[in-house]
Amino acid sequence: MSSQETTQIADTGRRILDSVRGAVVGMDEPLTIALAAILAGGHVLFEDVPGLGKTLAARSLASALGLDFRRLQCTPDMLPGDVTGSYVYAPASGDFVFRPGPIFTGLLLADEVNRTTPKTQSAMLEAMAEHQVTVEGNSFPLPLPFHVIATSNPIEYEGTYALPEAQLDRFMVRLAVGYPEPEDETRIILDRVRRQSPDVSVDPVVDGAGLLAIQAAVERIHVDADVARYCVELTKATRNATHVAVGASPRGSQSLVLLGRALAALDGRDYVRPDDIKRIAEPVLAHRLTLTPQAWAQGVDPRSVVASVVEATPVPPTVAAVR
Repeated sequence: MSSQETTQIADTGRRILDSVRGAVVGMDEPLTIALAAILAGGHVLFEDVPGLGKTLAARSLASALGLDFRRLQCTPDMLPGDVTGSYVYAPASGDFVFRPGPIFTGLLLADEVNRTTPKTQSAMLEAMAEHQVTVEGNSFPLPLPFHVIATSNPIEYEGTYALPEAQLDRFMVRLAVGYPEPEDETRIILDRVRRQSPDVSVDPVVDGAGLLAIQAAVERIHVDADVARYCVELTKATRNATHVAVGASPRGSQSLVLLGRALAALDGRDYVRPDDIKRIAEPVLAHRLTLTPQAWAQGVDPRSVVASVVEATPVPPTVAAVR
């Protein structure tokens, strides 16, 4: 990969983030990692309390990336067909025709995904893994690019259904937004007063074809064998960590590499550094861990488990670019 190409990706990423920051305040690190996950071809789960701007962040990213956007408000009575679409009777032809659901879009926001039943949650599994849906035995390809950004409320359990491990594993990262700093919260309020409208507009920086080109370029980022082994060692360490019943699968180590490449591209580099992997270890691995019942009862945070694993795993030497 040429230095000009990596510089162009970094510049485009910077313009995308600057465009999103015009609407979303105080979420620099989560937005950067969410954008990197999309550039790496993955899906994003935002898990935090309501009212922190998760929906606005998803909508703003879709606008800046030039993607079609649909929002799916998940509820307990939602059916799989409400996500994928279903066959409906067409009186004019006398046949049943397929009517696509909201999942046929560029970026789908599954809002409060833990409020719908596991059966409906699983309707997204095939789409997230294979970019297609199957309805009554017939498969329908999804448009490319296709990405899911889901939100989940971690503090309210009444009327919710915890995401099963197989569903969590489909998300490349799980991100927490956190409360904004007082200065950022003040800016949010003043920006709303200044706009005199609840609507926020974000100008597109690229389009779907441009995003696919960037994703193809990210695939060419160099990954040293030592860095790949470092990702494997981190993932392997979670399987033997204290408080962990089931550690991260090989999909976790692969996600570390894929996301590390995207971060390197956003930084204008054509190679991945160990620091890239350390930066993303918690959002990539923490949601893939199943804690022991004792650890769960004691309130052990999976992120602290990953942090201890990162601290204990030897870091490979600094990797230089391949010339």
